[in-house]
Amino acid sequence: MAAGVQELEIFVREALLRGQSREAIAQALAAAGWTEAQTRDVLSAFADVDFPVPVPRPRASLSAREAFLYLVLFASLYYAAFHVGSLLFDLINAAFPDPASRGYGLFGSSMRWSTASVIIAFPVFALLARHLAREVARQPIKRLSPVRRWLTYLTLFLAAIALICDVTTLVYNLLGGELSIRFVLKVLVVGVIAGSVFGYYLRDLRREEVAA
Repeated sequence: MAAGVQELEIFVREALLRGQSREAIAQALAAAGWTEAQTRDVLSAFADVDFPVPVPRPRASLSAREAFLYLVLFASLYYAAFHVGSLLFDLINAAFPDPASRGYGLFGSSMRWSTASVIIAFPVFALLARHLAREVARQPIKRLSPVRRWLTYLTLFLAAIALICDVTTLVYNLLGGELSIRFVLKVLVVGVIAGSVFGYYLRDLRREEVAA
């Protein structure tokens, strides 16, 4: 596959060098069986400027520093999202206690731990997100960072799984006639958290495609 992409890049470079238009190159590649996405990616590697030879655009690279920042960013997101959900679950349990279970203290160990986790993790996520957004604004090519794209898709995958499991649990209990206010509120908590994360990063990917 890598060899095929390299051949495609060589072909596009030679075609541009011979004065062929991007539209003509795209049509020729489509006729040869290359997908629109493959053609667009390779054509976008060369700047659309008036110059005797094709001018390559700068490409995103992976650095240890960048990988560290994005790993901490997404790890803090997952950690904060989990404990926001846990904290809201504890509040729901306190507001709508289960008669069959022992009482829930407003400041029990679970709630204190979740509160402390959110107080620490969310500011870390917010500060890193702001810092990385500024770097992307200064150098738009960083939007195509491989580690950023992989972790974004992983986040979309995890959020989608959470939403699927959430709706499945709701339908299962609905069919069994075991719905309660406490259960519905917990389903809403999971849905809102997972849906917010999914929607935010899906819009981010769409902005990336438009920028590309």
